[in-house]
Amino acid sequence: MSPVRHCAHLPALPRRLSARLRKSLWRATLTATGGVRREGRLPRGGCVVIANHTSHADTAALLAALDARHAPRIAAAADYWFATAWRRRICRRLAAGFPVRRTGGGLRDLLAMTEALHRGHAVVLFPEGTRGREGSLGAFHRGALLLARHAQVPVVPVALMGTGQLLPKHGSLTRTRLRVRIGAPLAPTAGPAEARAAVEALLTGAVTPEDGGSGARTA
Repeated sequence: MSPVRHCAHLPALPRRLSARLRKSLWRATLTATGGVRREGRLPRGGCVVIANHTSHADTAALLAALDARHAPRIAAAADYWFATAWRRRICRRLAAGFPVRRTGGGLRDLLAMTEALHRGHAVVLFPEGTRGREGSLGAFHRGALLLARHAQVPVVPVALMGTGQLLPKHGSLTRTRLRVRIGAPLAPTAGPAEARAAVEALLTGAVTPEDGGSGARTA
């Protein structure tokens, strides 16, 4: 059995209650460090969220900004976040994380989240596979897109702005206001180039969140 399969079978009520609690926790935390503003909104139903990755604060920003009704699940590197019992507890309880192996078996771990998508969850992945620099965007791997195609759910591009300044890689915490920009859903058949271009367009301002979502709010 995949290491994530049991996570997808948790009862619905506790999952959504936990999502509301996590959202409140991270919203309060980020309010103290400068706040987070969401622009746009996820579509109804399950979807695969793809976002740029510059900081460990990316997960906090997403959990604070995304609607709790989607009960977001965040992909996490199994070799780091699930390597020890205390990291595993932190990742699962505070970040709704599920393990994805980076060497062998990773696609199987992702496909195990198909049922969660069909139940209406947002499954969040960072297609670059590792943290990059603020404002830069690396090449996208195909795993997130293969999951969306397998589950036949939309791919939603998201741009995270300011997280690399708030908590830079190998750096210290700096008070910063964050932005989470949600773009227009892409078809389940979207490829890596199209997905990367959609996230990049949100980062550069070439498209606005209103093109694919609605509303702006401060979390």
